[in-house]
Amino acid sequence: MKITRIWFADDRIYGLTDDGRTLWQSLLYYRRLRTASDSERARYEMGLDGIHWPQLDEDVSFESFEYEQPEPEGMSRFFLSHPEINIAAVARRVGISQSLFAQYVNGIKCPSEARRKEILAVVRGLGVELAAAVF
Repeated sequence: MKITRIWFADDRIYGLTDDGRTLWQSLLYYRRLRTASDSERARYEMGLDGIHWPQLDEDVSFESFEYEQPEPEGMSRFFLSHPEINIAAVARRVGISQSLFAQYVNGIKCPSEARRKEILAVVRGLGVELAAAVF
């Protein structure tokens, strides 16, 4: 499968495939594209297996348009919607590797229910700390 044309709408990137299907995925997965201007988004190159924006240093594979979750959900959606939360620091507080935590955030892997609760407890703890901060 190859994407032959792309466009952006409603915080999504859409692609028309060479077999006539229209696929999409959320721009939450691509922070640079999400915050880019229309003119920056228009400056891309089609490769053999994906799309590249040299100026933005962003790549989107054709394969990613066929992933099961084009829109992030749950924990993934939370962290992708709040890039100001440093996931490496959260991973350290939870006591797991940054690479594993990044896989949770990007929807590549799903944490167990017990791990999800640990992560939620850390995030809530951060909220309590921030709310108690004195400036």
